[in-house]
Amino acid sequence: MQSRRDWLRSSVGIGGLLLAPELVLSNEEIKKFNPRPFLKTIKLSSNENPYGPSELVQKAVINAFDHGCRYPYAYSDALAIKLAKKHGVDPESIIITGGSTEGLKITGLTFTQGGGEIIAGQPTFLAMMDFAEQWGAKINWVPVDKDKGYDLNAINNQINTNTKLIFLCNPNNPTGTVIPKNSLEDFCMSASKKVIVFSDEAYYDFIKTPDYPSMDTLVRKGANVIVSKTFSKVYGLAGLRIGYLIAPPHLAKQIRANVVAMSNVLAIAAADKALEDQEFYDFSLNKIRQGRKLITDTLDDIGLNYIPSNTNFVFFHSNKHIDDLGKQMLDKGVRIGRPFPPFYDWCRISVGTLPEVQVFINSLKEVYQES
Repeated sequence: MQSRRDWLRSSVGIGGLLLAPELVLSNEEIKKFNPRPFLKTIKLSSNENPYGPSELVQKAVINAFDHGCRYPYAYSDALAIKLAKKHGVDPESIIITGGSTEGLKITGLTFTQGGGEIIAGQPTFLAMMDFAEQWGAKINWVPVDKDKGYDLNAINNQINTNTKLIFLCNPNNPTGTVIPKNSLEDFCMSASKKVIVFSDEAYYDFIKTPDYPSMDTLVRKGANVIVSKTFSKVYGLAGLRIGYLIAPPHLAKQIRANVVAMSNVLAIAAADKALEDQEFYDFSLNKIRQGRKLITDTLDDIGLNYIPSNTNFVFFHSNKHIDDLGKQMLDKGVRIGRPFPPFYDWCRISVGTLPEVQVFINSLKEVYQES
């Protein structure tokens, strides 16, 4: 862990620019919320929370080592009961997985292997579709609209007798868009009468719209809707690999038969404590908002368009091929997001710690000044 002096040096001395005092972490915050070390090459490419695991979660993981000789089934069942209460469903509707990516993959496998179709927006997070294709699924891609959001009418029009799943990443990765609150539930309820609707809510906690609904509301109504959640983002547990699905019992039973990468007792203990650590949750959201605003203010200054983000990343129009921009930024010590076809002149940048964001800002300005 960095000392207070090291953290201040990295925070206020980057490229000759200073962070406002209120943006610099205190000793207590560093101890509680565990900002990642400041490295020579800054990785802002994977939408990881740059904070955590929190002090409380770290202690829970250490204590869980005493249970490392045990299989995780009973611990997983106990967490499922806790999550079921959180979402207002029966425990049988909760499936604990080794990261939410595992949940996406096994759902695609369960319902589309052998030729079933998935309708998905483009671009979006590809884990379900890539894996399902390996098992014979067909993917029906529907391009995002001019605002980079889902075209729900176009998706609805593509439903056919071979369609088994509609995949919604909401908020969407990489665009950061969210389906309008007034349209979401109506669309999911209507579409779920024809096919299964999968709502990937990895970034749900970052949504800016007040009282924005999770589609767990439709699971409670018994609709053919499956919701994916993760502990990787706002809870800062990406490296421990734990997520979960929420599904009506008749669908959960089918999915559970295909679970492969069950989580472990350390990750389960971390997730259990993370649910109780409201202080870290609030801190993470606040710091992500601060970092996101620094990024968008800089994009405004440079004159680069971006999509208003409901996530812990920003998708902006770089006016450069992403491969070229990626090399230029890496030469300056910043690793940015990968290509997202067909938007090769757009860039996804994750919100890091505030010192990391400042390095990104300085580097981006240099790149565009040199152009």
